[in-house]
Amino acid sequence: MAKAKPKTAVRKARPEPKSVALPAATLEREFGKSPAQWHIDDLIALVRERGIRIVALMHIGGDGWLKTLDFVPRSLSHLRDILEGGERADGSSLFTGTGIRAGASDVVLRPRIDSAFIDPFASEPTLAVLCSHLGKDGKPLPQSPDTIVRRAYERLQQDAGVDLWALGEVEYFLGKQCGEGDAYGADERGYHATSPFVFGEVMRRKAIIHLAEMGVPVKYGHSEVGYIEASPVDPVVWEQHEVELALAPLPKAAEAVPLTQWVLRNLAQRHGMRCSFNPIVRQGHAGSGMHFHFSPMTEGAHRGGRDVRGQLSDQAKWLIAGLVETGASLMAFGNRDYNSFIRLSQGKEVPQAVSWGEFNRHALVRLPIVPQAADGRVTAAPTIEFRLPDGSGFPHLLLAGVAQAMMYGKSIKQVDSLLEATAAGKTHSHDDNTHLPHNFGEIADLIAAKRGYLEAAQVFEPSFIDSLLEGLRKRV
Repeated sequence: MAKAKPKTAVRKARPEPKSVALPAATLEREFGKSPAQWHIDDLIALVRERGIRIVALMHIGGDGWLKTLDFVPRSLSHLRDILEGGERADGSSLFTGTGIRAGASDVVLRPRIDSAFIDPFASEPTLAVLCSHLGKDGKPLPQSPDTIVRRAYERLQQDAGVDLWALGEVEYFLGKQCGEGDAYGADERGYHATSPFVFGEVMRRKAIIHLAEMGVPVKYGHSEVGYIEASPVDPVVWEQHEVELALAPLPKAAEAVPLTQWVLRNLAQRHGMRCSFNPIVRQGHAGSGMHFHFSPMTEGAHRGGRDVRGQLSDQAKWLIAGLVETGASLMAFGNRDYNSFIRLSQGKEVPQAVSWGEFNRHALVRLPIVPQAADGRVTAAPTIEFRLPDGSGFPHLLLAGVAQAMMYGKSIKQVDSLLEATAAGKTHSHDDNTHLPHNFGEIADLIAAKRGYLEAAQVFEPSFIDSLLEGLRKRV
């Protein structure tokens, strides 16, 4: 009798997931192509197939907040008109104090098709499209934050051959009434804590999924060090979290921050929590920064770190030198709250003076460590971190200012001597003050002394800087 052959184990095929989650952006999956390839017809087909009722033209106003103008398309031709032409709005109300007169204040919101996303919070199916601003001459509106950051970005590309990318670290506090049966952490010990010792973990994870589906590139999220226990005076428990965004071209990096704040505020409201981006929630405790990382790119390569010989690229030197020389003046855009000065005075992992260094969290400008695989392969782009801004910052104006600072740094002839003199732990060899401003008047003085670097190539209009100086001096 023949011996029976042993049965061979058959590996079952892994079932295909019901829905593929990559790419992360919903409409990129829907259309099967990158946003740069989207067409108005793609959005029109989406509206028809999904039964979308509302089209929201969203944009950033002069206060840095996300705005919306909502439509119910009456017909396909009306929908096309909205997406192609946009709509007029009152520029004197959107950009108060920038010189737009009420007697001639019409501006146009012009949709950018590649920015479209499905609103995750709308009660009715809603397609949102981000917009730029045009003046009555049909050209980009000089007072628009979107125009300003795009001008600065394009100037770097054209005059320096640099494609500057950036990412923001959005730190925030969540507040919740202390309740029985809840598990809580401990003061100033929240860094990378997980549930049940942080109550905002679920919300934070929802936030980064929403952002990814909207097309906002996200690097990661985690809980931060700033944990504030409830007290008899304040029964609210405050815990700090961070959403770190992913590198993106400067204009996209700028708009990613207010979109992130919009998502976090919406989610906090729905979860019955308070959400704060204030530089300080309670004095004596860690505050919320909004550090930015920058990667100057040439020929598709990141130039933000050291090369194999340990040398900084020219592009990195320009950016570091520019921030050392002008970075304190950028507090006008990055540190806009009275509590900004309290955060800096407390000295909790904040810049202490005008300096730069590697790995040094007390420096104005820092070169962070670059992660590598076991075989030495670099797994993340090297970046240059600007550690001064906080949660009160205006990203569009701040990033435009950084781009202008980089161009200023390119003009410095003795850049190596400057970098040597301003390395962390050394004394600045120039006549400039090494301390950071202590009030808005000192910021205004710095702007007034070097306003030319901001106004170069008409990135910031002189009238804009005049209004900025007037506003800063009124706050002294």
